[in-house]
Amino acid sequence: MGDLSRAFEAFKETNDTRLAEIEGRLTGDVLTEEKLARIDAALDTARTRLDRLTLEGRRPPMGSGVPALREAASTEHKAAFDLYIRAGESGGLKRLEEKALSAGSGPDGGYLVPATVERTVLTRLANLSPIRALATVRVISSGQYKRAVSVKDAVSGWVAEAAPRPQTDSPVLSELSFPAMELYAMPAATQTLLDDAIADIDAWLADEVETAFAEQEGTAFVTGNGVSRPRGFLTYDTVANTAWVPGKLGTVPTGAAGAFPTANPSDVLLDLVYGLRAAYRQNATFVMNRRLQSTIRKFKDADGNYLWQPPLAAGAPATLMGFPVAEAEAMPNAAAGSLSVAFGDFRRGYLVVDRAGLRVLRDPYSAKPYVLFYTTKRVGGGVQDFDAIKLLSFVA
Repeated sequence: MGDLSRAFEAFKETNDTRLAEIEGRLTGDVLTEEKLARIDAALDTARTRLDRLTLEGRRPPMGSGVPALREAASTEHKAAFDLYIRAGESGGLKRLEEKALSAGSGPDGGYLVPATVERTVLTRLANLSPIRALATVRVISSGQYKRAVSVKDAVSGWVAEAAPRPQTDSPVLSELSFPAMELYAMPAATQTLLDDAIADIDAWLADEVETAFAEQEGTAFVTGNGVSRPRGFLTYDTVANTAWVPGKLGTVPTGAAGAFPTANPSDVLLDLVYGLRAAYRQNATFVMNRRLQSTIRKFKDADGNYLWQPPLAAGAPATLMGFPVAEAEAMPNAAAGSLSVAFGDFRRGYLVVDRAGLRVLRDPYSAKPYVLFYTTKRVGGGVQDFDAIKLLSFVA
């Protein structure tokens, strides 16, 4: 936190110097620009370090919170799974699944990961994938999640005591469907590592899978086309926010193709914020990549105060105009016609569906001397409330 605070103070001082040079000479000093870029990079580095330390501190201990009545069964399954991973012995898992009448093992010989590992992977994904952490997450037991949404509200009106009461229009409902797509990772280990009794197989598998899944999810939730993957919120049809209709995301133009306007660039951010209804604005978050955040970090208000502020405490997000900022590298850079900044209540606006269970198939044959662990989970996602998310469009 100290490094981050000092870096931001140096950033503000150097940027003020740069602005003063531009006002005095009509051009900036190259050395000042380079210094500002170095401090900006140092600011990003300090922020990354703080985030990493926070995530490590929040990692739950393996196997915590298991109820006493389930602890023995969980331990038994963990031991059987450990034997399956290390030696390929599936007899223990088969007996457990027969006893529990579990459908976790299919004809291909795959087995469900123990619940402790499953919870660890999903918890750490929530920290690594910013959209998953912001969105509503539903765990389903089937391959598809459906929900009804109201497209048109019921009509009402005032009426006099003795006046006739004509029939009013009824609300119009529509159904949204969110299929769970398959996501996989295939980490490899040597048999020597698996034979080592000291190695924590649960932790190793979680560490290997979490990054692979988080990167794929983080991209799909933003730009996924909905074919064999979740549908990202940037792939939906858009319309000018002043003419918003259900089923499309509203956009606010910057007034300059591929850039912020030269004069008062922060005004378009105000337009974006107040383009969102007050009910959604209370829990709203900015979503952008680090390059655009670096540009916005230099904006000031009319009183000379920086709009972007570093986090006030470890684990807290940076803020922009008082709203938290989530850094998503899948968001596009500023370009002509790009939708590079999103603002909204993602808890209301975006839905992530997880098919319960992670599955592992042990493969000691395809890549000798390595043993492959084909790990799969099923996840889907899409926009559920089109009025809860607004996009900044870099168009003239």
